[in-house]
Amino acid sequence: MPMYEKFTGRHRDDFATLEDLERNYKLTVPGNFNFVFDCLDVMAAETPDALALLWISGEGEEKRFSYEDIRRLSVKAANFFLAQGMRRGDMVMLTMSRDWRYWPVLMGLHRMGAVAVPATIQLTKKDIEYRMNAASIKMLLTTPRFGVVQAMEEALPECPTVEKLAVFGGGTPNERWIDFDAELERAPETPVERGNLKSDMMLMAFSSGTTGYPKMVWHDYTYPLGHVITGCFWHRCEEGGLHFTISDTGWLKSLWGKMYSQWLAGSAVFTYDFDRFSAPDILEKLEKYRVTTFCAPPTMYRFLIQEDLKKYDLSALRHCATAGEALNPEVYKVWLAGTGLKLFEGFGQTETTLSCWTGYPWMQPRLGSMGLPSPGYRMIIADEDGSEVAPGVTGEICIRTDEAGGGKPFGMFSGYYRDEEMTRRIWHDDLYHTGDTAYRDEIGFLWYIGRTDDVIKSSGYRIGPFEVESVMLEHPAVTECAVTGVPDPQRGFAVKATVVLSQGFQGSALLTKELQDYVKKNTAPYKYPRIVEYVDALPKTVNGKIRRSEIRAKDMEKAKS
Repeated sequence: MPMYEKFTGRHRDDFATLEDLERNYKLTVPGNFNFVFDCLDVMAAETPDALALLWISGEGEEKRFSYEDIRRLSVKAANFFLAQGMRRGDMVMLTMSRDWRYWPVLMGLHRMGAVAVPATIQLTKKDIEYRMNAASIKMLLTTPRFGVVQAMEEALPECPTVEKLAVFGGGTPNERWIDFDAELERAPETPVERGNLKSDMMLMAFSSGTTGYPKMVWHDYTYPLGHVITGCFWHRCEEGGLHFTISDTGWLKSLWGKMYSQWLAGSAVFTYDFDRFSAPDILEKLEKYRVTTFCAPPTMYRFLIQEDLKKYDLSALRHCATAGEALNPEVYKVWLAGTGLKLFEGFGQTETTLSCWTGYPWMQPRLGSMGLPSPGYRMIIADEDGSEVAPGVTGEICIRTDEAGGGKPFGMFSGYYRDEEMTRRIWHDDLYHTGDTAYRDEIGFLWYIGRTDDVIKSSGYRIGPFEVESVMLEHPAVTECAVTGVPDPQRGFAVKATVVLSQGFQGSALLTKELQDYVKKNTAPYKYPRIVEYVDALPKTVNGKIRRSEIRAKDMEKAKS
């Protein structure tokens, strides 16, 4: 019996219809829940030798870990942190890329009660200073790769709360740094007692907003169970299977697809510790290791479909999913033609788990749609007053959290750390405002429009960036595209496309006309970009999301001059 059944009371295939799933899906959570004690330790006792993690280095080195291996190493990791003076509630920042140590380290922190703060390896000195001071980070654990240690060394003089520094996988840079590998080896396997309440802070993540400094989003100990839907239902992870989600551990997306719910479904996790993404390389790994379920953002699928998919034996693949941005219909069609597999979309935020999805056999995806609200999430499309709008009308995606309807969904965040004002501003009157806009169609499917500050109002029309970007990305000349609004005296705002061209193409008036006509032909003509700018690269956040706000800001400055 897969582990998740102990909390849901039913196997996923026992749900006969969507209505059955929505009405009867329930989670029963122990009063003092901790994933390590209530799940990992149980799995290690019941199936000690079952594969939990298959890790491949960029050079091809393989490491395999059973549930018992992860349990034992997590006990040692917990004792390591305790020996360094870390205690319940202390903040420990982890910049570990895709290293195998992340799994026992995170479990060790959960076990002894310190707060895990994942962070990307791409952080600069300024980024590190902000994060360490904003969260009062007490300890750092990092990889020696990618220049992370150097950036931290530069930032440390301005970070007075940091007491301990540890690095793994190589020599320590100076006497201030602890050799994690050596200390982990020496750490005892003495049992660590459960010391948390399920309402305690377990995890804190920095969100990548379009404006301002990142917000500090914190989750309590029930967060892992919020992902039962993610791995067991949406990813369709199988007992004895192997799941591959492409994500750096610096982002919560890695916890969607690299740990909690995959193990709850009885599936091992596959992780590939590459430095640079290569589509042929990923396809080779899918083939060689017989990956059964796979999840990647649409951007990566766009690169994968440029390869000859028929050259690879992907017959082990049973189910594929995508999230992170809206899915372009062309990507869906080419992947389906090349593999025979549909792509099932999911939507969520750092603040939530999977809140909208397609993924069940009887939930056929509607191309371009986000899908339906996940069980446990009561989503509405609301106007500026928080009132639900009619089908077909664009509004903000909001989540109800009133107690009468079941309260806060499992896995939803508990607030913004040290920012009660921001928490109250976006979460009030039992309604959480996501800041994303969409409309609901006549059968309940949601269709993404964009962020509330990304929607372009032009000549009375509301134009979502994705609608235009999706069409332009189908043109062979366009590799990447960001659509924004620029001030226009007649229209209020005009649509602008900032374009990175594919190899072999050059920007010209002729190509601009061709792209404009292409958009007019393939979507409503009023959406076409009246301005097209060609650039070498688009501005992005550290996790790769396009910063449309930066493009808008530059255009606003130009308009003033």
